[in-house]
Amino acid sequence: MSAPNLSTLWANNLVGELVASGLAQFVIAPGSRSTPLTVAAAGADGAEIDTHLDERSAGFYALGYGKQSGEPGVLVSTSGTGAVNFHPAVVEAHHSRTPLVVLTADRPPELQDSGANQTIDQHDLYGDAPRFARTLPTPDARPRTRRSLRTTVARAVRAAKPPNAGPVHLNVPLRKPLAPVEEPTEQAAIEQWADTGSQEGTAVKTHRGTVRPAPAAISDLTEAIENASRGLLVAGPLAPDPDRQAAIAKLGTQTGFPLLADPLSNMRFGDHLAEAQVFGGYDGYLGTTATASWPDPDVVVRFGASPTSKPLRQYLRDSATRQFLIDPAGGWQEATFTATDHVHSAVRPLVESLDPIDAAPSTAWKERFDRAETVHWQAVNTAEYRPSEGTVLGQVTREAPDPATIFVSNSMAVRDLDRFGQPQEAALTVLGNRGASGIDGILSTALGAGKATPDPLIAVTGDLAYFHDMNGLIALGRFGLDATIVLVNNDGGAIFHMLPIADFDPPFESQFKTPHNLDFSATEALYDLEFDTIKPETVGEAVAKSANSPGTQVLEVRTDAERSHEIRNSIRETVEDRLNE
Repeated sequence: MSAPNLSTLWANNLVGELVASGLAQFVIAPGSRSTPLTVAAAGADGAEIDTHLDERSAGFYALGYGKQSGEPGVLVSTSGTGAVNFHPAVVEAHHSRTPLVVLTADRPPELQDSGANQTIDQHDLYGDAPRFARTLPTPDARPRTRRSLRTTVARAVRAAKPPNAGPVHLNVPLRKPLAPVEEPTEQAAIEQWADTGSQEGTAVKTHRGTVRPAPAAISDLTEAIENASRGLLVAGPLAPDPDRQAAIAKLGTQTGFPLLADPLSNMRFGDHLAEAQVFGGYDGYLGTTATASWPDPDVVVRFGASPTSKPLRQYLRDSATRQFLIDPAGGWQEATFTATDHVHSAVRPLVESLDPIDAAPSTAWKERFDRAETVHWQAVNTAEYRPSEGTVLGQVTREAPDPATIFVSNSMAVRDLDRFGQPQEAALTVLGNRGASGIDGILSTALGAGKATPDPLIAVTGDLAYFHDMNGLIALGRFGLDATIVLVNNDGGAIFHMLPIADFDPPFESQFKTPHNLDFSATEALYDLEFDTIKPETVGEAVAKSANSPGTQVLEVRTDAERSHEIRNSIRETVEDRLNE
């Protein structure tokens, strides 16, 4: 591989290794110092480039691509604060185990700590969030250094992927010239590089294995399940994975245990519901006086991150029972510290190891959940005549096309999806940023997810999250994306109504709820989209129409946060009363 200067040749080899490793999506934030990386990506066969004008939005866009596709997006920036703006997305990728490769161009060592323009310390820029982080050598034609470059890139790609998927960071110091212009003093080194010939494929071929359970774990779990008359399966937030989804559903069918599925578990929706019974109404009845008298489960088997639902988390915390936490990365995702057994294993080989299993659950145990689910969903469906923020989420899941991807914001949106999103067999991929649970970058992450799938994209966001990431909407026109964006606008932070501070005003209204009085319809002309304000009771119909229409439609639903909170409480009280009858 030839080039007019060492920086260009170095970048060509770096990008070539990424592409040879199967990475295709590059998200580039323009800049000068990263010129060799940008030029290399633009000339690489098999690479697709989306050039984003805002670094923070670019970071979340690449994050969304990884959430949906399961493959790392490659994120590229120049040196200085542009690279710093990637940090929120890197943190989310770390906590949500989302694959992401970050390339930050940097000034060479002789310019560090010198006052040189746009030069900061980028070594370990993202702290301990990356799975793998290296500052590469400056471009060098010596054979050992060149081999080190390609091997380091191959190692980084492997570290970004499962079982412990996450961000990796390669900091790339580059010397001028940065453009692909000839540098006479470097020609001898470039010729030496060319004389060695080019290497096909990756420098290191990775043979991925599967994390299998230890025999003692299989024995302990088998015994616990077979001796349990009151067993429970809990699926917290999980990345989309058909094999894992099928395995968890199979375990539900084999054991007959109730399977409580978080809205972001990718277990609440899908064709596996034809075989396994999935429960999604637990947020509305656990923790009430009606369920306080229920006996504790004998055993709980947990998958994924900590559930979104606070009542479910508290129920698991307060249950004096044996709880198995299954984690293929060997990590700990259980903040109440009540898990008793930690099983380091991928889900599918674990379930296969348990087959066959002789479980004998109590009929009365399952009937309790059956009745509670029925009462909960009856109450939710009855509440449709009193439209609220929660019923908006119920309509979205009910009327979304099959298949579709739904990206849901944090704060109240994901909580409302938990309580109002009824399980169904439609192939809905549901995603969110629940690793660090921020509201920054919601739109960009959703659009990045949309880039990775041909399915219709529906993003549900609150007004503050919309405000935070309006810059991200530029991706619509630049990258030819279509989306349906449901904007739940209650003029401030609705989730704060759930906090004790809501009883203290002042300072609640001015310092917590923070009304903004913004008219978001101005984004229609700015980003060439369709903006329409609709009534809450028409959301389902509008979503179905938009999802089957070209272009992007923002469907603004203006709501009253306090009234919506009252309706949530009213539904829970109704369920409690009926279960107590």
